[in-house]
Amino acid sequence: MSSEPRSSEAHATGWRARFEVPIRVSSTRSPGGGGLELVLAVGKAGREVSFWDPETGAITPVGGLPALVDCPAPGPDGRSVLMLSDETGAEIGHLWSFPADGGPGTDLTPGLPEYVLRGSDVAQDGSAIVIAASAEDGFGLWLLPSGGQPRRLYQTRNEAWNSRVSADGAYASIDTTDHNPGTRRFAVTVADRDGAVLAMLSDGPEAPVRAVRFSPVPGDPRLLVSTERSGFARPAVWHPLTGARIDVDAPELTGDLVTLDWSDDAGLLLLAHVDEGIHRLYEYDLATAGLSRVDHPDGAYFSPDVASPLPCYWASHYGPGNEIRLVRQRFDRPLEVLSLDATRREPKTRLEPGPIVPGTRLKSERVVSKDGTKLQLWAARPPSATGPVPTILYIHGGPNLVTVDGYDPSAQAWLDEGFGFASLNYRGSVTFGRKFREGFWGAVGDRELEDVEAARNWLVDQGIAAEVFIAGASYGGFMTLLSLGRLPGLFAGGLASVAMADWRLAYDDMAPALQAAWRGFIGGTPESAPERFAYSSPLTYVEQVRAPVLLSQGRADSRTPARQAGEYVRRLTAAGGDAVLDWFEGGHETTSTVAMLEAHERELGLVRRALRGQRWSQR
Repeated sequence: MSSEPRSSEAHATGWRARFEVPIRVSSTRSPGGGGLELVLAVGKAGREVSFWDPETGAITPVGGLPALVDCPAPGPDGRSVLMLSDETGAEIGHLWSFPADGGPGTDLTPGLPEYVLRGSDVAQDGSAIVIAASAEDGFGLWLLPSGGQPRRLYQTRNEAWNSRVSADGAYASIDTTDHNPGTRRFAVTVADRDGAVLAMLSDGPEAPVRAVRFSPVPGDPRLLVSTERSGFARPAVWHPLTGARIDVDAPELTGDLVTLDWSDDAGLLLLAHVDEGIHRLYEYDLATAGLSRVDHPDGAYFSPDVASPLPCYWASHYGPGNEIRLVRQRFDRPLEVLSLDATRREPKTRLEPGPIVPGTRLKSERVVSKDGTKLQLWAARPPSATGPVPTILYIHGGPNLVTVDGYDPSAQAWLDEGFGFASLNYRGSVTFGRKFREGFWGAVGDRELEDVEAARNWLVDQGIAAEVFIAGASYGGFMTLLSLGRLPGLFAGGLASVAMADWRLAYDDMAPALQAAWRGFIGGTPESAPERFAYSSPLTYVEQVRAPVLLSQGRADSRTPARQAGEYVRRLTAAGGDAVLDWFEGGHETTSTVAMLEAHERELGLVRRALRGQRWSQR
């Protein structure tokens, strides 16, 4: 084994300092035409919500929220915060509205059974909220009119997510799979306030369409969507009442052109071109059909989500007067907001990134997988390194998520301590085209393992890594466990959090929304395709695991349930494996910087034990 990285007390203090200040997560504009933004941060006691006024610079904390803040979104005009109320972290509950002044909250769907929230949106005039909710009876689109009772506009047993509402509350949309049941290639279905289906936009069985936003102009029913007719994301503006459609094909650009927002006058579109992980923003003028580059420094400008009420964790967007608000991060730089006025020159800082502990940039690298597929990898080693060092290979969750050039205090903490760090965008990741995103379908784990192996070998061959430790959360935790079982000998240890260890046991315990997704991905149910569920489960390969394993698991997790995690560690231990199971109260995510720091200390200590040849489990 290589020598253990050594750090001075100054370095130790440095990496802990990264968790001593709130970590800003997102800045989202409030509906209603004003300029207020809801700012979400992770603090020592949990998630913190504030309203920021870019005109005055005032930041007003929101009090009176539940202890567990789950996916907050701004209500009308910055006067309220909308979020799922869920006391356990299981992500199953009701949508509530909490006044920004800290008053008591209101349950917006008191008569409904508990549900998983898979979309929420607010009409610009404040007249209505729409939600996409999944419960035992399937997937539904609900209209919550101001002062009225919830009204179901659409219901299906097939997967349906992402609710949007028009500026005046007259129309609502939901992304549906009724045209192609069992396959996650969505079409957009539009209904009126009475639940009458008016139109569906589909580009055929192979090309999904996703709604982004209705026109911000009251009385304008046009819907901004993202399509994949070419195999890569492109924006389009669709009129559901007439069928008229404007497509932005941009043939001069390779890769995805992601649709972020359109301006308050509905004349401009804000777009992000992604090329090997690098973000470059563009603006499209609907009147002139002109596509132009937006001036901005390097970094990431959005991060897409797949399983929350909002389509992005955070994203750049328009402000009043067609101002562009550039929400920006880098691996070594916390979230900040820049702005571009009508001249579109010289971005100005509007929201400072806060205290910055100097860090290390990660570089976008190209890696080639076993079958020739090109992968994108973020990688760095500590600036003081003169040769290969022990390295953390991180695998993101999802799988339909992506690692962007966004601030990561844990990555910087590893680099501070003398370790290399890399994060892989494997097949299943978004923003690399449809073929890449769907590359894991039908044989869950196979292609991703090829990609993980290619990344690990690249890190060694390039002289970056000595020993490699694989790590990840959620689907990344699943890939961590599967890699240790099916690629024995390649990794010095595995750090898995909220991981899928056994699909069969998990299926019975997970929320219905996820059951529908995994029936499509794996290709059946545990009863109809038992061999596929077993083949893709890390539990099947516990006897082949040779490296030590840490599994951190939330007791209330509905995505990767607790029972299957406990069974994996029990079976691995019985087979003679070196396994540690750390339980925490809560669901699928860490909600405070204290918990983040404690998790990193735990992982750092175990990795150092492995480098000294010591077991992780206490026996």
